[in-house]
Amino acid sequence: MEQKKISWKLLAFMAFSTVWGFGNVVNGFVWFNGIQVIFSWIFMFALYFVPYALMVGELGSAFKNAGGGVSSWIRETMGTKIAYYAGWTYWACHITYIASKPSGGLKALSWVIFRSAELYDRLPSIYIQLITFALLLIFCYVASRGLNPLKKMATLAGSSMFVMSLLYIVMMFAAPAINPKADYVSLDFSLKNLIPNFRLEYFTSLSILVFAVGGCEKISPYVNKVENPSKGFPKGMIALAIMVVVCAMLGTIAMGMMFDPTVINASEESFNSYAANGAYWAFQRLGQYYGIGDTLLVIYALCNMIGQFAVLIMSIDAPLRMLLDNEDTKQFIPKKLLKQNDVGAYTNGIIMVAILSGSIILAQSFVPGAAAVLKQLTKLNSVCMPLRYLWVFAAYIALRKAGDKFHPEYRFVKNDAVALAFGVWCFLITAVSCLLGMHSKDTFTMALNIITPLVLSILGIIMPLLAKNEKQANA
Repeated sequence: MEQKKISWKLLAFMAFSTVWGFGNVVNGFVWFNGIQVIFSWIFMFALYFVPYALMVGELGSAFKNAGGGVSSWIRETMGTKIAYYAGWTYWACHITYIASKPSGGLKALSWVIFRSAELYDRLPSIYIQLITFALLLIFCYVASRGLNPLKKMATLAGSSMFVMSLLYIVMMFAAPAINPKADYVSLDFSLKNLIPNFRLEYFTSLSILVFAVGGCEKISPYVNKVENPSKGFPKGMIALAIMVVVCAMLGTIAMGMMFDPTVINASEESFNSYAANGAYWAFQRLGQYYGIGDTLLVIYALCNMIGQFAVLIMSIDAPLRMLLDNEDTKQFIPKKLLKQNDVGAYTNGIIMVAILSGSIILAQSFVPGAAAVLKQLTKLNSVCMPLRYLWVFAAYIALRKAGDKFHPEYRFVKNDAVALAFGVWCFLITAVSCLLGMHSKDTFTMALNIITPLVLSILGIIMPLLAKNEKQANA
């Protein structure tokens, strides 16, 4: 019986809920001086996100029977050893992501309990980081027992967050009509107010936007399940881009009606506070406009807390399995890391996750203030997470260089030279954004941004050497 094909419209919606979230709107607004981010979003969507999404479509259709995503594409185009490095990068990127999830969950919990930012943000960092570290160890233990009923919970929390972000836009645009006497910020759409100030800080923050729009390779397995893939998939991706653009623009304008960028940028303390609490203040203020108190804030904070903790367990377990379950790349990993317990969890792998992510968490005990920790983690993630996108573009360049060796059902562009130019362009945008993103006025933050990817890369290079020595010793 033939499997029912999905429509391009359904594909676009599935991709949208995977790629986009309210946090992206808040980060863009806070880090890029309010509505000035509109210019940057348009640039990022037109010159990066659309070609990126369409390249993913071509890779997915070329390797429709390869189930491992990016690692499979690299294996087919560049060989098994390089595929190991791609798999390692995907796993290593999650180390910083895992370090940020307990902090994000704790912050959401504090909003549920206290309905304000002050108490949590005033607590000394060392206390918060020790609690965060303890949470990481608890969740590592849960992951080691193979207890993953949280997948459905994470999906549910993700869906509800998605609905909340759309609800925010609709309710905020309706608010002036429903409560005209409330305090709104008047927006200035003059050209001088929309064009960003292209200073060093602007370019060193671009990694935030690259991080926000990445990740559409997750839907590559659906390329060949779409009706008429050669036309349906690009239609779905273009629809996705339009949906994301509209949400980014409307979300930014909605936030501009609430918050004044001059207040956000008044001091470093104010900026840190908005970077950590902006989303919660947005829903709190929205509830006040509608006369329903903190109802929307509590719903948002609860959804976020459940989502953060559920994603934490999945992030400890799933990327590790993708790296260690792969028969092709197991040969490059020492046997000790492949040790499994009675429920099939990779115990030594989970211990390695606890050590690496725990080191980042404990290192931040010396950062002044819990809000500064969250800002630092956002930046660190924006430097590390997009590194995995580099492999998407490397695979695409290799695919187009291979000529007629592979036969994708759908091609992004027919001309090989143009296709290669797009691949190189997106690769460079990602690499340069990550490198510039490492810069910070704060020496400790800059050191963390440089040392973390460096240590993870060196570990990835060492693993095959350890595996080789192990084989020689047992020979």
